[in-house]
Amino acid sequence: MSKLKLAAASTFLWLLASCATAPEPQPAPLSLPAPPPAQREAAPPPRPAPAPAPVAAPKRCDAAVTFQNEEVFAFMKSELAQAAKARLDRDVLAKLAGCASVEAVVIEGHTDRMGSHRYNQKLSERRAESVKAYLVGKGADPDRIETLGMGKTVPAKYCPDIRKRAELIACLAPNRRAIVSIKGPGR
Repeated sequence: MSKLKLAAASTFLWLLASCATAPEPQPAPLSLPAPPPAQREAAPPPRPAPAPAPVAAPKRCDAAVTFQNEEVFAFMKSELAQAAKARLDRDVLAKLAGCASVEAVVIEGHTDRMGSHRYNQKLSERRAESVKAYLVGKGADPDRIETLGMGKTVPAKYCPDIRKRAELIACLAPNRRAIVSIKGPGR
């Protein structure tokens, strides 16, 4: 039995030795096809063209000018004060000159609350017409000018606690005004 044990042990060692020295078979490496030569040397794709600059919105020459302080009309009058004429020259006629074309000029005449509705309506219309006449006399197109009499319907100032007539007339002065609105594209 010792010979049998010795033969079995030798065979076992031989098998063990042969397994340890023989490399395990490796799987075959994956072979990828080589890219065509043109792809290997290709330049990066061109950059997209820059977006065009945004187009600026056309300039407008829209404006609104309101008579204030010494520019307002005298009590029960529709004649323009010198300060009002200077303001029309500076802020309205100069603005009109900067317009490519004038779509519209709207002139609103206003009054204070003293007097009847009918009287104040007529007075506000005369005030708007006096502003128009001044602008037309300075070269503005009369066909582009519209006048509106607002009467006493849109007051700029209220003076509820004043009882003396002269003080009330002075307090209500901001209501005796004209508002000139200009609409049109700029140059």
